[in-house]
Parts: sequence; C-alpha cells; structure tokens
Amino acid sequence: MELKVGDTIPKFTAKDTNGNDFDSANSVGQKPLVIYFYPKDNTPGCTAQACSFRDQYEDFKDLGAEVIGISSDSAASHQKFAKQYKLPFVLLSDSDKKIRKLFGVPAGMFGLLPGRVTYVTDKNGVVQMIFDSVMAIKHIPKALEAVKKLVKNQK
Repeated sequence: MELKVGDTIPKFTAKDTNGNDFDSANSVGQKPLVIYFYPKDNTPGCTAQACSFRDQYEDFKDLGAEVIGISSDSAASHQKFAKQYKLPFVLLSDSDKKIRKLFGVPAGMFGLLPGRVTYVTDKNGVVQMIFDSVMAIKHIPKALEAVKKLVKNQK
C-alpha cells in the first residue's frame, strides 16, 4: 500500500543513530514530521540531501517540526555518517525494509535502487505532502514549504 496525502502514517519502530529504540508513537501527536527515505549513507546524492537538511534544520525546528532520515543502512553506519557530516536529526535503520514497505515507498532508478521520497505530516501524523524525486536536494525546499504552510494554516 502506497501512502497518499490525507493518509495517517503507520506506526513503526526502528533503531536510531545511537542504537536506541525509536517509536513513531512518541512523535506523532507532538509535532509535524519530515520523514525522508533515502537509498544509502555516504553516496553523493544522499550526502548532499542529508547536508541540505542539516543546513536548514534550524528552520524546521523553528517551525516546530522534526526531521527523520530513514535508509536500510545499519545504526553503526548511520552513526558514522551523522558524525562525519554533523547531522543533528534522527537517522533510523530500516535494515529489513519494513518501514519502507509500510509507507509504500516505490523503488527508484528502474527498481535498481531504493526510492528517495519525503513525507511531511501534520502533528497528528496525517500526510500533507509527498515528494518523490531522484533529485536529492530538491526535497529540502519542498519539505520546508510544506511545513511553513502547515504552521500558517494552524494559526
């Protein structure tokens, strides 16, 4: 099942950058979320995307949103990646690809690579925007624009 705008994100758990258990139920209902799925740590596009989210992270935080990156890399890989590029947001390990399947993230590049999709949810976990593009750095302005719209509509 592929998530669509208006759907509520499924509940999920995963290991975070530090090997701790992350439970989506602790974030949904608290704040808007920017959840982005990416193919692999330390590849050119994924590094550019992560660093762009890092560079705009304070803008997301100022709007009350949290950024979460998800790939099938291990928590140890995420820890090195986050440390090397000083990533301030959560990276989750989806080594069995269960979360990717729950969201219905399509494969990219003719099915050869895991897809690159960003979801923006309101604080109740309802999907407000989905952006599916291999163009890694285009995800950040789209997500920021969606979060700004969310915040404006809440006032």
